[in-house]
Amino acid sequence: MTLLDVEGVNNVRDVGGMPAVGGRIRSGVLLRSGQLSGATPAGAEELAARVRRIVDLRDGEEVAAEPSEIEGPETTHLPLFLGSVRSFFETDTSLDDLYLHLLEESGERLVEAVRIIAAGEPTLVHCTVGKDRTGVTVALALAAVGADREAIIEDYALTESQLPPERSRMIAAYLRSQHPEAVNAVALATESPAPVMRALLDRIDGRWGSAAGYLSANGMTDAELDALRAVLVEPAQQG
Repeated sequence: MTLLDVEGVNNVRDVGGMPAVGGRIRSGVLLRSGQLSGATPAGAEELAARVRRIVDLRDGEEVAAEPSEIEGPETTHLPLFLGSVRSFFETDTSLDDLYLHLLEESGERLVEAVRIIAAGEPTLVHCTVGKDRTGVTVALALAAVGADREAIIEDYALTESQLPPERSRMIAAYLRSQHPEAVNAVALATESPAPVMRALLDRIDGRWGSAAGYLSANGMTDAELDALRAVLVEPAQQG
């Protein structure tokens, strides 16, 4: 993975370069980040030069609070959470349960996001911090084309270190004051532990056979999966 310094945007990286069955993940075709509302003019210009499609996974409430429109790329809004983000903090949902909820309740939207990646234009996927919704979507796309499992997990886990420390401290303090009995709130907002993604990928394999099997079960065709592989996997050099 390649960390990118884009002015005003946190947690930006290109997932290209990780090993995959038959080669490696192609650089420049799949980027991920946090929300884009803070992008400076220079940051917005850099993103527009790198990508042609943007997939915004935030819900309407989040988009209204932090609107972001980068001129040039086409933006598609695909809210993954059915209900508000706040509700997960109020019910003290764990990361494991949150990701299972995404798989069970948002399969069609997850497939639609992966279809956009499979269309072949350089694509940026983001949510608010680029951790959970973005993490699940990107992991599904990568796992479906045979990217190395440990590399997928490492990419997911990297997010925690890319969030501004002061922001994470402030959010943790706020959540402890608002939800003093909560066990999972701070992790939900600020953490991306490798074991959580490892468990999610194992759960997908156990229930759907593979990430490709999950996408197929939610409407993705074999031809679309083939297109995803062609877009994301750069064949190994022969000789």
